[in-house]
Amino acid sequence: MTLPAPVIADLRSDTVTTPTPAMREAMAQARVGDDVYGEDPTVNELQVEVARLTGHEAGLFMPSGTMTNQVAIALHTRRGEEVICAEGSHIYEWELGMMAAFSGVVPRFVPAPLGVPAPEDVRSAVRRSVHQSPSGLISLENTHNKAGGTVIPLAVLDGIREVATGEGLPLHLDGARVLNAAVALGVPLSDITARFDTVSVCLSKGLGAPVGSVLVGSAAHMRQAHRYRKMMGGGMRQAGVLAAAALVALREGPARLAEDHRRTRLLAEALVNAGFDVNMAAVQTNIIYATVPDAAAHADRWAQQGVLCNALGPDSVRFVLHHQIDDEALAGAIRVLTA
Repeated sequence: MTLPAPVIADLRSDTVTTPTPAMREAMAQARVGDDVYGEDPTVNELQVEVARLTGHEAGLFMPSGTMTNQVAIALHTRRGEEVICAEGSHIYEWELGMMAAFSGVVPRFVPAPLGVPAPEDVRSAVRRSVHQSPSGLISLENTHNKAGGTVIPLAVLDGIREVATGEGLPLHLDGARVLNAAVALGVPLSDITARFDTVSVCLSKGLGAPVGSVLVGSAAHMRQAHRYRKMMGGGMRQAGVLAAAALVALREGPARLAEDHRRTRLLAEALVNAGFDVNMAAVQTNIIYATVPDAAAHADRWAQQGVLCNALGPDSVRFVLHHQIDDEALAGAIRVLTA
C-alpha cells in the first residue's frame, strides 16, 4: 500500500490553520457564560473590540462568515427585493442560495473587473420600477475571493457609499479578508469599514482563529441581528472558549498578513516563470488563481507529493497562503509545483 506523502504545504485555504499555542492557552483560561443571554464576558470583549477597530457601535459573534453575511441581508431587506452585488460575490457563489431561502431576496449582479465594481454600474443596477424587484441592499466583498483576493480602492468605496446614500440603500461589506485589504492599502481597518452600515469580519481566515466571524453595525441592528442569529441556530452558549482564540488572532494576526502577501507574490512569480497562466494584476493579497488544463488531475498529483490546493473548475486552481506557510514550506511547495 502506498502511503500519502507528508504534507509540505496546505494551500487549499487560509481556513486550514490550526490554533497557535497562545490561542490554546487563551481557550483553556477563558472566562465564559451563556452567550445567548449575552452573559459570556469573553464574547462580549471580542464584540466590543471588533466594533471599536471597525468604527462601529456594536458587534455580534457568530460561527461563520456565511451566517454574518446572511444575518446582515436579513436585517436590511424585505422579501422580494434584490441585493446588488459584484459578479462572483461569495454571498451568491458559496452561500448555498441562503439569501433566497432565508430572506426571500435575489442577487442583481454588476460587472466587477478584478473584483472592483464601478460606482456608476452600481447606480445603474438600482431598481425602482413597480414592474421589477426593488433594490434592498448593496453588498461589496473586500478582498474579492473569486477575483483573486483583490482589493477595492478607497476612492471606489467612497463612490459606492455616495450611491448608497443617494439612493437610500444600506451598504454591507463581506469583509471575510478585510484585514488583508487594509494591510495591502496600508490604512487602518476603520478607513475601509466605517463606510458601511454593517460589516462581516471573519477571524478564522488570514487571522488564524479556529472559528468565528463578527458582524458589526449599530446597536439597534445588532439587537435585531441577535434574533436572526438565533433563528439560524447560531447561539453557541459558552462560546468564550472560541472568542478567546479569536481575540488572540485579532491582536496578533494582522502583523503577519504582509508576510503572507509577500510569499504569495513569490509563489505567483515562480508559477509564471514555470509557464503557468496567472493574472499577476490579480495577485494583490494572499490568493492566486492559475489556469491549468485538467486542474483536478494536477491537484491530485500535487497532493500525492505533499502540496494541497483546490481545483475550482476544469481549468482553474486556487492557492491560498496563510501564516502557517513559512519560507521553508513555500520553497517546498514551489519545488513540487514547478517540477
